[in-house]
Amino acid sequence: MSGERIQITSNASDSETAAIVAAVEQFLADTASPQVDDALATSPWARAALEEGIAARQLHGDAWGHAPRPR
Repeated sequence: MSGERIQITSNASDSETAAIVAAVEQFLADTASPQVDDALATSPWARAALEEGIAARQLHGDAWGHAPRPR
């Protein structure tokens, strides 16, 4: 957890309180955004080049050194 505090205001027993805390922690873990390793992340330049290359193939079919389609 990121240092946030949750206060349980009920007459829950210690085991019930522990179960609630475990359920909340599991929920936070299940719904958290995946952490991306900076070394594995694609740079904005590489992402733009990949997107442009894909778009060019969809438009022309002969982009990026591929032979032209027979007509």
